[in-house]
Amino acid sequence: MKLSPEEYQTLQKHAAPPSKSWRNIPMAFLVGGLLCTVGQLLLTLYTGLGLEQDTAAAWTSITLVGCSALLTGFGVYEQLARYAGAGTLVPITGFANAIASSALEAKTEGFILGVGAKIFTIAGPVILYGCTASVVYGVIYYCFG
Repeated sequence: MKLSPEEYQTLQKHAAPPSKSWRNIPMAFLVGGLLCTVGQLLLTLYTGLGLEQDTAAAWTSITLVGCSALLTGFGVYEQLARYAGAGTLVPITGFANAIASSALEAKTEGFILGVGAKIFTIAGPVILYGCTASVVYGVIYYCFG
């Protein structure tokens, strides 16, 4: 069955549920802001405990990644994402959630062919294109900077 773009758009509009932007946008803003606030509080806490700024920042990242992976493992992050939507995609916690959820989905296939092979299914393209872009930008900066 071949559909024209207009027919496909009509079918899509009938099949897709209507977006609740009036609720989703403020919720994403609030949850994303809350995650960033937690990160800032952790940074302030670690700095207050006497760590240097760089070390405190590293421990903040480690804590956020660890908590995100743990919450993903217990299914809490998924519940939060249902209500917060894009607010849970704050880079560091969203990245940890993507890796942990891929690992959880593949665990029944074993550690090597399941988890080991599929852990970066979602996050792999981000890593690949991020590294490639950094090399390209580095070469441009080296040549013209």
